[in-house]
Amino acid sequence: MGESAAAATEDALQTAAVATAGAVETAAEGTAQMAEKVAETADEVAQKLQDAKPNGETVYRSLCFSCHDMGIVGAPKLGDKEAWAPRIAAGIDTLYASSIKGKNAMPPKGGNPALTDEQVKASVDWMVEQVE
Repeated sequence: MGESAAAATEDALQTAAVATAGAVETAAEGTAQMAEKVAETADEVAQKLQDAKPNGETVYRSLCFSCHDMGIVGAPKLGDKEAWAPRIAAGIDTLYASSIKGKNAMPPKGGNPALTDEQVKASVDWMVEQVE
């Protein structure tokens, strides 16, 4: 291979190396930007989930129904105005406290310690709405 062919090959290799380095740098910047955007989005979603009001009916249907649908061990049946009247008259804070701390046969948080106080309160609110 002549000198001019060798120089042309070397020049082509240098051009390719510079282009490759530039592409790698651009890809790295794009990846970093993408990772930053994913982290921001994940933070936004986590905050929205944290701020979301718990759905009382969902909590009820996943746990509370097992006693309150049948009135088991003195649990007031869902929708039974007579059974709920004295409890409602005692005040919502009393209902919340009984549900969170437990009362009589009902264990704290209905037996699910993983529930937040807000979830328990939402379930109580939903049950009370069913008799009002």
